[in-house]
Amino acid sequence: MKRQSFSILLLLLCTATLFAQTDYSDSKITQVVMLGSGNPNPSPSQSGCSVAIVVNDTPYIVDFGPGLIRQAAAMSPRYKGKIKGLDIKNIKHAFLTHLHSDHTTGYPDLILTPWVMGRNEPLEVYGPEGINKMTHHILEAYEDDIKYRLYGYEPANNQGWRVNSHEFSKEGIIYTDENIKVEAFPVPHGTWPNAWGFRFTTPDKVIVLSGDSAPSDKIIEYATDADILIHEVYSKKGFDTKNDFWRNYHKRNHTSTLELADIANKAKPQLIVLYHILFWGSDGKELLEEISTGYNGKVIVGKDLDIY
Repeated sequence: MKRQSFSILLLLLCTATLFAQTDYSDSKITQVVMLGSGNPNPSPSQSGCSVAIVVNDTPYIVDFGPGLIRQAAAMSPRYKGKIKGLDIKNIKHAFLTHLHSDHTTGYPDLILTPWVMGRNEPLEVYGPEGINKMTHHILEAYEDDIKYRLYGYEPANNQGWRVNSHEFSKEGIIYTDENIKVEAFPVPHGTWPNAWGFRFTTPDKVIVLSGDSAPSDKIIEYATDADILIHEVYSKKGFDTKNDFWRNYHKRNHTSTLELADIANKAKPQLIVLYHILFWGSDGKELLEEISTGYNGKVIVGKDLDIY
């Protein structure tokens, strides 16, 4: 009996931890939800890289890391969450920084699950060169599933599985509607030829997201005086323990805590949220301490399901 009680308590504690969140938001119009703060490493405490920007209860998804749909569902009223706009069938617009697998393995889920849950119009996706081909092959791979759902015993609608994919290759505005303006800008990500960051302008907020990037003047340009800068980061302390090969790799592909401090001093955003975090043995407190050696503004370590 004691063992059973302990198991139940452990389950409750694990569930509470899984859905723990902090709401830092100060707007009734715009909320930013960290669906996944992770990276290619399969950290149990970090879902795959993905962010939801919700404006007037309309969601805009950025990057499609593994687990994003279940993370979004956890924030919806159906599963006792507080973000009405993340009712899964409402997900109709998405933006991709680049085609690395840790940013795209949730793409089939993004296409199919909202349709199964009732989305009745095509998903609109904006991404760099290659997104059209990736979309075509995903739909081809799931052709039998789609046919079964359309013509089986419980037919689904014939629109929600469809995708209108839009490739962009130039810096500037890639999307606008009554809620949001989206601008894309190129960022340096090692030898990856087509990596981008985004600037989102809503009625009351400017949000800039770095994507995967080494330090970039473009990020400083687009993030200057932004309300929120969501930026990838790695621990400088952990970096110093790597061998020459991995130090060279990460320096060309990503941004250290100290480099982010320099970016922040130049851009002066109101808030920095860390994501795509490479802790390398450090914890959140140590990351903040590293950044604070060169920057004294407001910085938050992004955690899954937090709201900004």
